[in-house]
Amino acid sequence: MTQDTQRESMSKLRVLYQLPGMETALVRSDIPYRDDEAGALTMDVYYPHDSTLSVISGRAPAVIFVTGFPDAGARMMFGSRFKEMGSFVSWARLVSASGLVGITYANSEPADVRAVMAYVRQNAVALGIDETRIGIWACSGHGPMALTLLMESERLSCAVLAYPYTLDLDGATVVADAARQFRFATVADRTIGNLSQYVPVFIARAGADAMPGLNASLDRFVAAALAANLPLTVTNVPAGSHAFDLVEATPATRIAVQQMLAFLKLHLTA
Repeated sequence: MTQDTQRESMSKLRVLYQLPGMETALVRSDIPYRDDEAGALTMDVYYPHDSTLSVISGRAPAVIFVTGFPDAGARMMFGSRFKEMGSFVSWARLVSASGLVGITYANSEPADVRAVMAYVRQNAVALGIDETRIGIWACSGHGPMALTLLMESERLSCAVLAYPYTLDLDGATVVADAARQFRFATVADRTIGNLSQYVPVFIARAGADAMPGLNASLDRFVAAALAANLPLTVTNVPAGSHAFDLVEATPATRIAVQQMLAFLKLHLTA
């Protein structure tokens, strides 16, 4: 298998856990949310089948799938934008099959997620979304961008971070080092103290994660968050490798994905 073929294959990986209704999600594709130099940036919205829709006051809660890398880098590495990758598409479908709305988007830079959130809130009625019940989901190197959003706004209802890079604490530089290597956005000039006491966060840790410095920095982050008495829930998949939800069809994977979905649904529909 050539390197190009391997990268293309990676872009097609899908979440292994399945729910009925994933493939019957109603999808509104390529909704423009911001104009860029190269044209409109767009998002895709995945609606549940009517029988699973969790409607509150006529509108449904939503989960935004945060990206922490520019799409230009994704195209170069994988041949597609993040919102077109199997992992993002299948996770958005999985969320929709759980009765929530899934939102993926194209970007020119990671900070474009702010424009996505602003557009969703300003157009919530037309989109059929409850703007008071928005959660975020991020994994791996997308994690720091999600943390940045959590530190900027208490208007989010919850967040799920799967095997995430987080932020450097106590003089460590492992996240910054990984960001230079893999080119993802980092949390700038903020600490644990900038996280809200009111927004619950779920972390799925991959116990056998081999990404450089990831678990070392994640463990420091978890310890500091618990010491600050933040609303943090952690599940550990002891033998789980990075991206276990896409590559390891094990009972532990199934349970961890179920926990992530249950957490989102609990905090977005309670």
